[in-house]
Amino acid sequence: MINRVVLAGRPTKNLELRSTKSGANVCSFTLAVDRNFKNKNGEREADFISCIAWQKTAEVMSKYVKKGSVIGVDGRIQTRSYDNRDGQRVYVTEVVVENFSFLSDPPKNGQVSKNNQSSSNQNNDPFTSSKQADISDDDLPF
Repeated sequence: MINRVVLAGRPTKNLELRSTKSGANVCSFTLAVDRNFKNKNGEREADFISCIAWQKTAEVMSKYVKKGSVIGVDGRIQTRSYDNRDGQRVYVTEVVVENFSFLSDPPKNGQVSKNNQSSSNQNNDPFTSSKQADISDDDLPF
């Protein structure tokens, strides 16, 4: 059997690290994942998917992942249930995050516009330089 989930989206709020009674670190959050199509009004909709991370993954995510940053998560779907205060059975389906990746650069020095980032990147791009390398044919490996 296969139970694998890969998602790319944005957290709806800053992640908060908590600990269980036994001392395990846990971080739960909602990931907004855009749909690939627009509705009949021409607007793009999103699905809001409950996610949970444990231990070291939870620690790192709560420290570095911020609301609105684009992240990729890899994990599995888990369904659990519990009895609420009224004695009713509540079922929860969530993605247990096992790995995650940053899919967008975090802002540097607070807010940096994309225009500033792209212009500074162009100045450091070695392929935009018109300088020619001083290499003799004897230095080439072929």
